[in-house]
Amino acid sequence: MTRDILLSATLFSVAASFTPGPNNAMLLASGVNFGLRRTIPHIMGITIGYAIMFAAVALGLGSIFVSQPSLYSLLQIFSMIYLLWLAWRIATATGVSDGNGRAAPLTFIEAALFQWVNPKGVAMALAASANFINPQDLGTDLPVMLALLFAVSFASAGTWASFGQALRGFLADERRRKIFNWVMAIALIASLWPLLAGSFVRR
Repeated sequence: MTRDILLSATLFSVAASFTPGPNNAMLLASGVNFGLRRTIPHIMGITIGYAIMFAAVALGLGSIFVSQPSLYSLLQIFSMIYLLWLAWRIATATGVSDGNGRAAPLTFIEAALFQWVNPKGVAMALAASANFINPQDLGTDLPVMLALLFAVSFASAGTWASFGQALRGFLADERRRKIFNWVMAIALIASLWPLLAGSFVRR
């Protein structure tokens, strides 16, 4: 991978990771409702889960989606259902229990599995693997991209969760927090629009 391509890949990764999307909306809400410390498994689930998903796409999963559009459509449908469930979970965050009477943030596994149905993340992986990985240099390009994505994803996830942590004082009031949670839930549902718009365009 040349220096110019690495620079382009870095700029692409930063822009794609730090801009608003489903992951960042959930991290912000988790930081507000549970604090940064309890959100760490969520952060690591996103970071590691996305790296694994990207590797799978780069190693051939992406070409399967391209050759079998019906599989990608199925993934989109599941993504919509899962995002709606997560939106409800955020909206009713104070009523979700971990079995010990406490509200529960996403676990490492839940956050990691979400990367496979996150429309923004999958689209980013498809674009990045197509533009920044040379199939003939897969053995060197893929490790570089994985290291880059891991670092950028961790920084982005930590930043958004920290934003939420910083808002905890202002949102300590139960009414304000409920309003915030519903706004975040609506934002998460709004992130489905590119998915729905794409479906309408194809029709």
